[in-house]
Amino acid sequence: MGSTALSWAANGTFHHVGFVVSSIPKAAPGFAESLDAEWDGAIVHDMHQTVRVTFLRSRQLGNPLFELVEPAGEQSPVMSLAKRGGGLHHVCYMADALEKKLADCRARHCLIVRPPLPAAAFGGRRIAWVYTPNKLLIEYLER
Repeated sequence: MGSTALSWAANGTFHHVGFVVSSIPKAAPGFAESLDAEWDGAIVHDMHQTVRVTFLRSRQLGNPLFELVEPAGEQSPVMSLAKRGGGLHHVCYMADALEKKLADCRARHCLIVRPPLPAAAFGGRRIAWVYTPNKLLIEYLER
């Protein structure tokens, strides 16, 4: 017997979807309208990541956040995508034990592209970046 959509329900660790944009102030109002989300106007500069980020909160309770990521300099890892018009960049999941999650990722042949480091947008909680064999970029956020 086949699975139903309900049997595949999320387990509560999905945090946000990240989109690269060339300008947060220019892009955020349109994203908010398109996604039926709210934007508080707060933009955080993360010097470790060389980006500026902001978050949009869905008006639908339980949905993940939407993150807009803007390059903060020519050396930003998202600059090339921003120059090509931006777009979907990553998905983010919460991790209770970041080192264990990364070990699990390595066992699944994922590449750790950025080891754990503090993130300004999350009050210093650590994040890590993983690239999967099927070319998905995943950010893990320490709970």
